Amino acid sequence: MTKTTWIVTRYRASRYREIVISIQQKVFGVIDVTRRHFFTVGAVTALSVVAVSACAASAMSSPSDAQLSVTHTDAEWRSLLSPAQYSVLRQAGTEAPFSSPLNDEHRHGVFSCAGCALPLYSSDTKFDSGTGWPSFWKALDSAVLERPDTSLGVTRTEVLCSRCGSHLGHVFDDGPPPTGLRYCMNGVAMTFAAQ
Repeated sequence: MTKTTWIVTRYRASRYREIVISIQQKVFGVIDVTRRHFFTVGAVTALSVVAVSACAASAMSSPSDAQLSVTHTDAEWRSLLSPAQYSVLRQAGTEAPFSSPLNDEHRHGVFSCAGCALPLYSSDTKFDSGTGWPSFWKALDSAVLERPDTSLGVTRTEVLCSRCGSHLGHVFDDGPPPTGLRYCMNGVAMTFAAQ
């Protein structure tokens, strides 16, 4: 009796007559795979692919151009923005914490979208959240759009520029009074003008 036959016979008796496929590999040795394991792994893999695809689609989709007053082709955006700005504003990237000079900007003024120059936040609403990104407790009226973002497997609220649809950051409900909100923005997504 060969080793493979012995394994199949042994498992038929002990696992409710399930057929076991023994795979001999040089690296892993003998791997035993039952039909139940095979279909479970296949189902989990298929569900993971569907979930990741859905998350990526929700993270990368933008408001329709009909809703935006500033629109550009992808090539135009690439020529208008630096590579870091393009990564954040157009691809929903995130800059490294504590990397933006705007995090330490304390003068009186206005923070605007780096993509279209729309004023977004007043320095009067900026606060030090300790997170490493410029944080505000309120956006200027009609300056930003908010939408659900599930790109990391958890639901967050993404913040976009209302004029050009560029990704700015996320808003959380752990900010200071009076709103209790923390608009956690990427510094590279904004410019600052002192007043």
